[in-house]
Parts: sequence; structure tokens; C-alpha cells
Amino acid sequence: MARKLKIYIAASLNGRIATPDGSVAWLDSIPHPKDEDYGYYKFYATIDTTIMGYATYAQVTGWDLPFPYPDKKNYVLTRKTELSPDPNVEFVTKDHIDFINILKKDDGKDIWLIGGGQVNTVCLNAGLVDELIIHQMPIILNGGIEVFENLPIQRSLELVSSKKYESGVMELHYAVKNNS
Repeated sequence: MARKLKIYIAASLNGRIATPDGSVAWLDSIPHPKDEDYGYYKFYATIDTTIMGYATYAQVTGWDLPFPYPDKKNYVLTRKTELSPDPNVEFVTKDHIDFINILKKDDGKDIWLIGGGQVNTVCLNAGLVDELIIHQMPIILNGGIEVFENLPIQRSLELVSSKKYESGVMELHYAVKNNS
């Protein structure tokens, strides 16, 4: 059985995942009831691999915290070729689409496409994204990075499930219907 490539992400009501400078500090303003993880740990247990773009990697490693996915195989898609080695990730510098296609055929759990917006669009346009789990946050951001940047190809989605949280967060789980 082929592995699925899944986007699991938080977005503002107007589809922003970060402010123009890449910050996600706005998420701190969202109510976070005690013991509510918005399904994160359940989702995290279903994956064994992460993929992210270089800007997302730079942000994650810039938080001055331990790397958040040490028990997963982590890949960073980038065009940069002269990077300092990082024991937490493997840099993929070319043939990104072919690499992901091969990765999806390997044995293992599903793959988390962490983002950002450009990588999400490249993977969606290539027909690689199988599912989206969007946590729509009760906030409108004044500009910023969109879930999908740079003109995504139109895709039909099928609603798999939805869940309303007490905090006003809506979890929307979609399957991509017309993958190539």
C-alpha cells in the first residue's frame, strides 16, 4: 500500500499560515484549552517522515528549542547546495518531485508535508498531496504566507471529516479527489 502525503497545518480564516516575515507567533493568541492538542499526537503517530521547505526548516531551527521531530526521518527540500550538515535532517537539493514519488512508494507510515506555502503548492500541482488536515483558526491575519502560494492548480476535495473545538478552531480533513 502506498504511503500518503498529508498536509497537517493551522491557517487563519483567510488562509494564512504565517505573517509576511514567516512568524507563527499569532498562534499564541488562539485559545488553547488544557489538554487539547487539536489531534496533533494522534496524527503524529501516523507518520514516520516529514518534508518541509528550507524557509520552514530555518524557522523551526530558529526557535532555539530542540528539533521537534527527532524520532522521524526528516527531509528539507531546497535549491541551496552549500548547507551546513544537520544530523536531524537530510537536504534534498534536486529532483524534488521524483524524490517524493519514490518516498511515497517505500514501505512505512504516512508522510507529513509540513510546509510552507511554496512547497505545498509544488506538491499539490504535481499531484502528490493525498490529504489535507487544516485547522482553521478563529483569526484573520493582515497579509502573510498562504497555505498555497504561487497559483496552485485547481483541485477538487472531498470532506472526510470536520470537528469543531470549544476554542472556535475548526478541523477540516479533506482527501484530494483528482490526483494524477
